[in-house]
Amino acid sequence: MQINGQTAIVTGGASGLGAAVTAKLLEEGAQVAVLDLHPADNGTLNLSCDVASDAGVRSTLEQVHAKLGIPRILVNCAGIGPAKRVVGRDGPMDLELFERVLRVNLVGTFNMIRLVGHAMSVAEPLPDGTRGVIISTASVAAFEGQVGQAAYSASKGGITSMTLPIAREFARFGIRVLTIAPGIFETPLLAGLPEEAQRSIAASIPYPARLGRPDEFAHMVAACIGNDYLNGEVIRLDGATRLAAT
Repeated sequence: MQINGQTAIVTGGASGLGAAVTAKLLEEGAQVAVLDLHPADNGTLNLSCDVASDAGVRSTLEQVHAKLGIPRILVNCAGIGPAKRVVGRDGPMDLELFERVLRVNLVGTFNMIRLVGHAMSVAEPLPDGTRGVIISTASVAAFEGQVGQAAYSASKGGITSMTLPIAREFARFGIRVLTIAPGIFETPLLAGLPEEAQRSIAASIPYPARLGRPDEFAHMVAACIGNDYLNGEVIRLDGATRLAAT
């Protein structure tokens, strides 16, 4: 599907990987609605939204439809990743923290897929029969979660596991469903680490031995949108890294 002229939604698009995706889609000619709890002025339309809220997302989608038309592209980048041991010095992890990570990362992604997927499904198909493309963001932690990542890994593992069944279900509508699992990228979180720590992390990546750049993630999103035969897949974007236990 061509990006130019399409309406796209990017969740978590105010910063990090989401901001890079927003910039790339705008560059390619899309109208982009950025959904974020703290939206920045970087999209065609910037809206505050809790992706895990049924009523909140429904209301936001009404605004997107009224101002930009039917979304044909959804990129789910919203997420949180607090690190916490299941059993630490202070005792067991708070159950509320585990539930919050799953609610934002997994339930929020599913909520966007079901509601935007429905809007796509009832839209008129494009000339080639396509109705839309949905791309979610997982993590290599879905496969090699580290100590302290139980909640995060569970949430990202859920995203990877639901990709294929949803792609199979949405095939009848002409909607493709994909997930990208990034490795260690230059994000605001990593930028806060000491330079020595960043170098150590980069050195552990086989090739190229550096952190991933947000624009590389954005280019992968664009490639996924443009390749009509790519569907139901989880793509690792990680420089061949495999996370150690700690």
